Amino acid sequence: MKPEKGRPANAAERLEKERRVYDLLDSLGVTYYRVDHEPAMSMEVCRAIDSALEAVICKNLFLCNRQETDFYLLMMPGDKVFKTKDLSAQIGSSRLSFASAEYMERFLDVTPGSVSIMGLMNDKDHRVRLLIDEDVLGHTCVGCHPCINTSSLRIPTEEMVEKVIPALGHTPQIVSLPRYE
Repeated sequence: MKPEKGRPANAAERLEKERRVYDLLDSLGVTYYRVDHEPAMSMEVCRAIDSALEAVICKNLFLCNRQETDFYLLMMPGDKVFKTKDLSAQIGSSRLSFASAEYMERFLDVTPGSVSIMGLMNDKDHRVRLLIDEDVLGHTCVGCHPCINTSSLRIPTEEMVEKVIPALGHTPQIVSLPRYE
């Protein structure tokens, strides 16, 4: 896998939701690199991708409360173990679980395996709260999917925080998840 700068040459052949990501990043003047790959359905595949991109592996978890009234997108380092109890107290929500694919498609226009911060561009009603583990912010670049898991992007963390997230219209809540050995 060799990173390519910017949108793919064959962008017209890509899904509309992927093209919208490139359009947004280009309109914001964000510097990004992309690799195309097999579907990223495991952390092992993600590690190979992120090694090629030289970016932090982010787990992007789509969560909800028990009543399915509050929804969250959690960005955390891929090498951290996620335990709901560590997050629940910080955000004032009990009994978190993974939200269904139906909500994922309805709010973010993504399917399982493709969850990414970029999906928030499709959350026009701001139903999803963005949560970012503080360790993600300590890296130079973050990796994310452009709403499809057959491509991955490397975006400078500074540009993600200063340009992309404000354009998405979601104010992140920074959380601190413990690292388990």
